[in-house]
Amino acid sequence: MKIDFSKGLVPAVIQDNTSLQVLMMGFMDEKAYQKTLAEGKVTFFSRSKQRLWTKGETSGNFLYVKDIKADCDGDTLLIRVDPAGPVCHTGNNSCFDNDAPEGFLYKLEKVIEQRIADDDPASYTNKIFKMGVNKSAQKVGEEAVEVVIEAKDNNIDMFLNESADLLYHLLILFKVKGVKLKDVEGILKSRHK
Repeated sequence: MKIDFSKGLVPAVIQDNTSLQVLMMGFMDEKAYQKTLAEGKVTFFSRSKQRLWTKGETSGNFLYVKDIKADCDGDTLLIRVDPAGPVCHTGNNSCFDNDAPEGFLYKLEKVIEQRIADDDPASYTNKIFKMGVNKSAQKVGEEAVEVVIEAKDNNIDMFLNESADLLYHLLILFKVKGVKLKDVEGILKSRHK
C-alpha cells in the first residue's frame, strides 16, 4: 500500500470494525503512520498539540487497528478499529452522529439492555431476563421451532414474524449469558475469511 505523504498530513478516517460506524477523523504524517503500524494502536499527528498523539493515551480508550486501506489516490486512509471505549471526548461512541448506522439489531440490543436496567416488573423483556438462562434458552428453542414450522408453510408474513420473535428472544438470551451481538458477529467474520 503506497501512501502519499509528500504534501505532509493525510486524513485518516476511523471506522468501527464491527458496526462500520465512522468514529472520527484525524491526520497522520509518515511517523504517525509508522507508529500506528508498529504498535497496533492509532496514532495521529495532532495539529493543535504539534506532536504525535496516540488516541487513548490519557483516557485509555485506545483504537486497536484491525485493517488499514488507502484510497485510490493514496492520499487518504480508512482505518478499521476495535475501540476500547468511547471515541469522542464528549463520551459518545462517535465524534459525528452518535446514532450513526450501527444497524437496527444493535439498537434493539441497547433497548433490551435498557428495559432490563429499568427493572420494570411490567416489562416482558425484563420478565424473560429474570427467569434466567434455562427459561430464556427454552423460549429461544420454542421460537426456533415456530420458525421451522412456518418455513414449511407458504405464509411468508408468519415466517417473518416468527423469525423476528426468534431474534428478539436470542438477544435477551445473549444478555442473560453476558455476551453481545458483536461477539457473535466477530465469530462470523472470522469464519468468512
